[in-house]
Amino acid sequence: MENPIIKVDNLVKRYGDFTAVNGLSFDVKEGEIFGLLGPNGAGKTSTLEIIETLRPKTSGKVIVDGLDLDTHPSEIKKRIGVQLQAAGFYPKLNLKELIVLFAGLYNRKVDPMDFLRMVNLEEKAGSEYKALSGGQKQRFSISTTLINQPRVIFLDEPSTGLDPQARRNLWELIKDIRAKGTTVVITTHYMEEAEALCDRCAIVDSGRIIALDSPAGLIDNLLASGFEARKVVKEANLEDVFIQLTGKALREE
Repeated sequence: MENPIIKVDNLVKRYGDFTAVNGLSFDVKEGEIFGLLGPNGAGKTSTLEIIETLRPKTSGKVIVDGLDLDTHPSEIKKRIGVQLQAAGFYPKLNLKELIVLFAGLYNRKVDPMDFLRMVNLEEKAGSEYKALSGGQKQRFSISTTLINQPRVIFLDEPSTGLDPQARRNLWELIKDIRAKGTTVVITTHYMEEAEALCDRCAIVDSGRIIALDSPAGLIDNLLASGFEARKVVKEANLEDVFIQLTGKALREE
């Protein structure tokens, strides 16, 4: 997990007079789960969309899997997977048909049931996307990022709106994807999610990285500065209580 698969150097993105990304630099190591954290408007989305080849940059350099964004954007697209939102799925196709459709876009022949089985949705193969629960929609969306066997996948707020069981199940899925060799870049507003999943996190504010380290390293740095918690931190939280009392099994319609 030492070789960088993404290199971002002095990235700038301006919209008129507004600078959304202001000289941002970081590396993502091959095989890690990397978190990009920050408040709304910090520049996270613009940064990711540039790396994903979805938005032009103003200046700076981006390298993905050894390919320069300026000269090989089409090749980069073939090597990454990007989580789609609901609008990206044709409403009249079932899950099995959607997998086949996306595979065709990559000129690949796949067994759609393999992908549905991977995310525990084989029983929903004949269902339309709109009929899925929130957790099922997120798991299916993640499965589509893997169709082209990407080197890196990008997940944008993947667990927003999910109940505790669905969220913990999604965390395990993301860990499994990384364990099989895929690098994961994730954005989230849930700090406990970043702490549970990420090997390293970059905290972004006003278009700049203000801290970058492992979650444990970031916490240790805060404590070393003299920070004291307002109350004693317990070894479990209320979500752990909820899961323990209600079980880990998914509650899906």
